[in-house]
Amino acid sequence: MLRVAGLLLCLCGCALAAGGVLIVADEIPAMQVLAGKLKTDGNLASAIVKQTEMPPDLSAYAAVFVYIHKDITEPAEKAFIAYANAGGKLILLHHSISSGKRKNKYWFGFLGISLPEKEFSQGGYKWLDPVSWEVVNLAPRDYLTTHRVKYAARITYKSSETGGSEQQYPGLAFENSEVYLNHVYTEPRTILMGLKYRDPQSGVTYMQDRAAWYKKAGKGLVMYFMPGHSAREFEDPAYAQILLNAVQFQLRL
Repeated sequence: MLRVAGLLLCLCGCALAAGGVLIVADEIPAMQVLAGKLKTDGNLASAIVKQTEMPPDLSAYAAVFVYIHKDITEPAEKAFIAYANAGGKLILLHHSISSGKRKNKYWFGFLGISLPEKEFSQGGYKWLDPVSWEVVNLAPRDYLTTHRVKYAARITYKSSETGGSEQQYPGLAFENSEVYLNHVYTEPRTILMGLKYRDPQSGVTYMQDRAAWYKKAGKGLVMYFMPGHSAREFEDPAYAQILLNAVQFQLRL
């Protein structure tokens, strides 16, 4: 996949002068943990709202997180897309890309993603829960995945995009979690993290460069981070730091 080149980033609150962070969610406790981490580790104020309570104008926010398990309504869908295209930073978490969003008119086209509706053995999309799985850092020079991030493990992984041989990567492990397999990219993006999942029944190990990425969207950015099945995953210091980095990150071409 294409990796966006020539990027620099702002490391501190100068990037946040336009406003705080908005978290749009339908599972509130997990987002309360995230908001607490952003405040404690980055001194960032966050507001948590349901999509029916969103302000009419999102442009005041330095970043907007989306953590919606059930349906994304069309008004919210359009507001998120407009916010990113106008220069905002839209950060999608976990089930914000999942099969329930297939019914949305614009969502997957905007994200450059498809979830194939065919048999899993033929490359179709599948979610698995509860499982243990791992993520690996595929962007060792990127601020998002490296700045103040202390990985707890070294994980053997082979990139699904570039191929080659298996190598050791810094990574994180999640237990009693949920993983999504066979997301398909339909547009280029910068890949940040890969996922590794071993099916205990078949013994098959899946390694896919799909766990985290970002891409330009109009004048702004859209980012995706797959972990986040429960509040406990946002308590992980390394993952919380990655999400803080996402808020602080600025792309300069």
